[in-house]
Amino acid sequence: MTMTIEDPLIAAMASERVLPLHESSRRLRELYPQCPRVYGVAVLADVSVRRWWPLESAVSTGRLQTMFDAAAADMDYRSAARQLAATLVHTVIGRVVALVILEARAWDTGLENLWVHVDSDGVIDWAGVVDPTVRVLSDDPHVADGDGDSVRDGVVRLPSEAALTTWVAHRCHRTLEPLFAKLHAVSNGSLSIAAMWHIVGSTVVATATQVPQLAGADELAAMRRGQAVLDALVGFGLPVRGLSAARLRAWATPLLPRVKMPAKSDSLTHPRMPA
Repeated sequence: MTMTIEDPLIAAMASERVLPLHESSRRLRELYPQCPRVYGVAVLADVSVRRWWPLESAVSTGRLQTMFDAAAADMDYRSAARQLAATLVHTVIGRVVALVILEARAWDTGLENLWVHVDSDGVIDWAGVVDPTVRVLSDDPHVADGDGDSVRDGVVRLPSEAALTTWVAHRCHRTLEPLFAKLHAVSNGSLSIAAMWHIVGSTVVATATQVPQLAGADELAAMRRGQAVLDALVGFGLPVRGLSAARLRAWATPLLPRVKMPAKSDSLTHPRMPA
């Protein structure tokens, strides 16, 4: 029996109007009701900013150093760097790819648009966006007519799946690149930047494999969209396919989180990506 968790932060969200991103994020939260913050994002205007901070500050302040030092207190430097890289990858691209493969929609993953929420241990356990606009395809149900003459608020139409997946890959690339460079620096090079991009590739493969099964969605369409995102990243010169086929399959094993049930605290444990 699947147990639904009442998440206090989600329950406290207050929206003046329901936008397409609200609806998509609700469906993403339903994929894993035991830990509903695993997928989807919050709209920053809907939440209290306690324990939230702009992801951009991870590059310009000592936040990433603090997070790495906390992780390194419990494991070796390489493992700590890999764990933190996986958390950043899930935050930036893992979440949005889930929406791309299921609904052919995407929010903006630009560094200036993303905020993160941390739990009492300082671990990222949720993500939010400043601008809730989603990119959609011309046949999305929130596009009022085939000519695009009337479009619902909070939506920008793109002409094709290729345009959508390329845009997502570009925005994620521009966000992850400075984050990876900063992590490489604060970890004293414990994990190569190429290895961080390998985590991106394995995360996209794992998400495209597992999420359709959770949603009962078209697995072929999901894999096609996931591969299109990878193709675009490869086109940007990124080594997302640098792992051998055997290791890539190993990385694509289930990455559902180990769930810490909430008591009176406002936080759930963020899913630990494969290390």
